Amino acid sequence: MSADPTSFASAAKCVSKHLNLNLHVDFENHVIRGSVEITVEVLEDRFSTLTLDTRDMKVVSVSANGQAACFTMGPKHAFKGTPLDITLPSDLSRGQHVIVSVAYETSPGAPALQWLSPEQTAGKKHPYLFSQCQAHHCRSMMPCQDSPSIKHTYHAQVSVPKELVAAMSALRDGQEVDPQDSHRTIYRFRQPVPMPSYLMALVVGCLESRKIGPRTAVWSEKEFVDRAAHEFSETEKMLQTAEDLVGPYVWGQYDILVLPPSFPYGGMENPCLTFATPTLLAGDKSLSNVIAHEISHSWTGNLVTNKTWEHFWLNEGHTVYLERMIGRRLEGEAFRQFKALGGWKDLQDSVSTFGAENPLTNLVPTLQDVDPDEAFSSVPYEKGFALLYHLEELLGGPEVFMGFVKSYIQLFAYSSVTTDQWKDFLFSYFQDKVDVLNKVDWNAWMFTPGMPPVKPKYDTSLADACLALSLRWIRAKEEDLGSFSESDIKMFSSHQLIHFLSLLLQEEVFPASHVKKMQELYDFNSCMNSEIRFRWLRLCVRSRWEEAVPLALKMASEQGRMKFTRPLFREVFNFAKYREEAVRVFLAHRVTMHPVTSGLVSKDMKVSVDQ
Repeated sequence: MSADPTSFASAAKCVSKHLNLNLHVDFENHVIRGSVEITVEVLEDRFSTLTLDTRDMKVVSVSANGQAACFTMGPKHAFKGTPLDITLPSDLSRGQHVIVSVAYETSPGAPALQWLSPEQTAGKKHPYLFSQCQAHHCRSMMPCQDSPSIKHTYHAQVSVPKELVAAMSALRDGQEVDPQDSHRTIYRFRQPVPMPSYLMALVVGCLESRKIGPRTAVWSEKEFVDRAAHEFSETEKMLQTAEDLVGPYVWGQYDILVLPPSFPYGGMENPCLTFATPTLLAGDKSLSNVIAHEISHSWTGNLVTNKTWEHFWLNEGHTVYLERMIGRRLEGEAFRQFKALGGWKDLQDSVSTFGAENPLTNLVPTLQDVDPDEAFSSVPYEKGFALLYHLEELLGGPEVFMGFVKSYIQLFAYSSVTTDQWKDFLFSYFQDKVDVLNKVDWNAWMFTPGMPPVKPKYDTSLADACLALSLRWIRAKEEDLGSFSESDIKMFSSHQLIHFLSLLLQEEVFPASHVKKMQELYDFNSCMNSEIRFRWLRLCVRSRWEEAVPLALKMASEQGRMKFTRPLFREVFNFAKYREEAVRVFLAHRVTMHPVTSGLVSKDMKVSVDQ
């Protein structure tokens, strides 16, 4: 088993099989107090010391099979945290099990836990807590073997103030008044499917739910719950489509939790409870392909998992491939090709941001002494997808290659894999086409930085109309603007509108006269799709159309998804006349932002947050 460079816990010596959590959520002090009991299976003889990952945590006591155990905390590492070394009361042999119990308290600054004040929620009345453990932050929420190579089941009971509701990446298992404090409620959870630590997830807030299918519900604050139920009403159809492609959904429930507006990310595939940003609530279901991506993770990532973060493309490349196959079933092959074309553009952006020689643009990077958070980009997603699509073309088309993906999932279900294991299976599955596979430049695809060695030939039929219209606008002089009409975009899908605006944003200069005419004809200001609105407002501000500035600042401050908030503030800040206004609006709203977001925006605009 290859060692995990981001974990102190040696998966070669022992593995966690089950966790039993007993947690008390303290909003006043921004800490979780409690205990975790870990059932550990020993993999070697004369096993005497167990090492767990922790980060910024107070360990109160440790026991093994009910007996007090000695423990020491090792030196603190910049991003790996602190190893917790536990000396067992007696040596164990290969195959034996030990239950180790650790009582602990998290730190108010634990990177896995985001404590929101009432102002940062939609309801503005109650505080809120959510976790984000991927890639290696679970160790700040509980002591554990924090490596994707190790999978365990879990049970949990969580005590929270009685006006709030707790949810986890698990099945709900009842609730009761806390016997220690009648002002609190205990929620119980169980996760019978083994999963890696990065998928541990907890949320506590003023939550409501709506059932949207036989095994699906949406959860959120009441301000969003009905909109979410409408937006994600096709979730069961996507789940069934995925099951047709790759086999049964094993997790039981598939719920979606829409977080407060300050949630800084798009989505997270926690089992039984996908986390999603409210910016997906477009009103027309047009952004629900993000949910198709998170659903796909139920097989690729959650069921078959990368053994270490160096093999992250196995999670994300296959998930993008599967997401686009779901899109192909529901929307047609031209739609899949169009999304693949957009993905190639995202890959070009990532490679140019990192630099074409940067080893982090390898499909399989080396992460020795590299914080996995800093390695995250669209490379594993889109370079991974491009490789799978290239193999699909070489080996007989989508149906043939989907057969391989399904078999890969069946063979490696409930385990964690490396790229070598994936490749060995590819060669054995296509043993009659080994000569074709031997012609693939594996070294260039896997271990060479920059763009892939082969650019797939994607069908551009849905993109051609966007390109043609964008070129008409770019080449148009002011006196030519009468040649445009509202019918130009009548047949465009929202995905095509996003592509059209992205093409205009690639221009150095786009005149204000043109965006004014565009608004008159196409009325983008009234569009509620966040991806369209975000690109439109950036284009308007960059074109120095002053009427758009308040709209851009409103979008930047009303939600906190970093993908939108940072570029919008930057655009207004770069408009010299409105620079002070951008700073003023940011300072007025920073209390409602996630700390990561406000810290990065203040750096973008060179603002001291003490102002």
